[in-house]
Amino acid sequence: MAQKQANRPHATRYERQVPWRHAAHGPLHVFVWQFLATASLVFGVWYLWWRWTYSINWDAAWFSLSLLIAETGAFLGLILFTINLWTPRSPKRPIAPARISDTTETPPETDRPLIVDVFFATYSEDPELVRLGLRDAQNMHYPHPIDLRIHVLDDGRRPAMAAVAQDLGVNYITRSDNVGYKAGNLRNAMDHTVGDFVVIFDADTRPFPNFLANTLGYFRDPKTAWVQTPQWFWDIPPGVPLPAALERKLGRFGNWLGRRIETVIGPVRIGEDPFGNDPQMFYDFIQHRRNWANASFCCGAGSVHRREALMEAAIRSWAAQIEDLSGKEARRLTRLTGEANLSTPVHHSAQMGRAREVEFTPFKLHVSEDLYTSIALHSDRARGWKSVMHPEVLSRMISPNDLLSWTIQRFKYAGGTLDILRNDNPLLRRGLNLPQKLMYGTTFYSYLSPLWNIIFLISPIIFLFSGIAPVATYSLEFFLHIVPFLVMNELAQMVGLWGTPAMKGRKWYIAMFPLTLAALWAVIRGQKISFTVTPKDRASGRYLKLVRWQILILSLNAAALVYGWSMFGLGVSGYTLGAMIVNTFWSLSNMMALWVIIRAAIWSPDPEFDLPVMEAYQHETR
Repeated sequence: MAQKQANRPHATRYERQVPWRHAAHGPLHVFVWQFLATASLVFGVWYLWWRWTYSINWDAAWFSLSLLIAETGAFLGLILFTINLWTPRSPKRPIAPARISDTTETPPETDRPLIVDVFFATYSEDPELVRLGLRDAQNMHYPHPIDLRIHVLDDGRRPAMAAVAQDLGVNYITRSDNVGYKAGNLRNAMDHTVGDFVVIFDADTRPFPNFLANTLGYFRDPKTAWVQTPQWFWDIPPGVPLPAALERKLGRFGNWLGRRIETVIGPVRIGEDPFGNDPQMFYDFIQHRRNWANASFCCGAGSVHRREALMEAAIRSWAAQIEDLSGKEARRLTRLTGEANLSTPVHHSAQMGRAREVEFTPFKLHVSEDLYTSIALHSDRARGWKSVMHPEVLSRMISPNDLLSWTIQRFKYAGGTLDILRNDNPLLRRGLNLPQKLMYGTTFYSYLSPLWNIIFLISPIIFLFSGIAPVATYSLEFFLHIVPFLVMNELAQMVGLWGTPAMKGRKWYIAMFPLTLAALWAVIRGQKISFTVTPKDRASGRYLKLVRWQILILSLNAAALVYGWSMFGLGVSGYTLGAMIVNTFWSLSNMMALWVIIRAAIWSPDPEFDLPVMEAYQHETR
């Protein structure tokens, strides 16, 4: 598909991009990664043991202990991350099933081709954008006869969207309200469809022709509840090659200089992915490497679900809620009447009353309905449902193209996940096994990162302005303990994440601390995390207000470096050479991490090299 687009005369720079390929690491590569990761954790334990027993600066315990607790918290996250990435062991993709009997444990009374419902959930997106996805879905091929039914789920109730559906001959489903947002939209569609399998796409999803052929094979295992595919954003700015960028400013000399620089450090692109949207690390490593634990979770768009699993999960959840509520009602009635036990008719009456209060739905009406559904299915020990993270990109989507849209999306992710942790903690849920709890725990724990990242960001500032060290001494012993851990950890991450820009991900992990902290605070206060549609159009302007905290800390770091080295030059006590070297590198590293999001706030597409994405997709409608 990508090659066909590249050959089209009007193809844009965006459309010529091709998906990343799955990083298929062989046994030797995995062994080296596991060895380095283990060595990294051993050196990390050794370092932290020394920190807790010998390095605390008791003269500034408030500072020293705060940093040490933050280091310990971050190291726990590293342990969880290592467990997550430990092995790429995954199920092999079987051949595509031909009949419904190929996907069930018990042969059906009447065998027939598979019925597949394809849902395109939309609210306010451009109907012409949705048209492209619908058209691509109609072009999906399958090696056997199949009953493919495509549906537009329009929560916007728009005549223009209905007209597009009618024009393409696909089903149009809407409703009178927007209760539950996307989850409610999907639930309503389930009431109006009967497919054996349900494919969920967002309004901007454009499936490749081989989507069904490469995913339905997993359902030969009757325990497979859903298959998630990677989300690939085809509109991520490809950037401008360094020689071309320098040539525009310096002429032929700039081109020569850019080539010489790239000869030394490799290809460089100016303006490449300014928003850190490339999801390869998440899907190709974090999610894919949860397959061994049967713990990869659904991410909504690009997923295929067994209807039977969704409905069974809904029934079990509904029954469990009724049982819980009726139990509370029974205890209330016994207190009211003074009876030790309620009569059977009274107990049944309490159950029926509560049953009318509990909504039956295959999708939890929650901003993170996909994650909620995953937890419910994974914890169903009676059925033993399985999930699969398919490694190959099978569709393309549009990413947030300005910092405002990016902030809306990431706040929704963070807030929704933390809300589940607070109100329905899966780590305490019956049914999940230990590996699954570790994998889900890794996800939840990562959103607690601002609690230690803030301390890491301000610690060098405190030292450089005050001369107060967070360790007892920056002696040779300090370097002998920390350097092996840092070097081994860097090697382990480089080998384990080979094939993806891991450094970029770590920078964004630090830089987005105000957003994650805001989501954490909102959930602690009990604030409801609402569903907001991520805008598909690029909004013009600069968003410096969104990064005011990052600008403040970066500026403080710069000022602190000047002040600290001035004190060192004057020979002020506390500003030793070892302390200055450590805190200078630390401060510069923090500044580089913060710069990625500040740059995103002021970024705008290059009019000479970049065609705005909404213009790019409009090329295909002409």
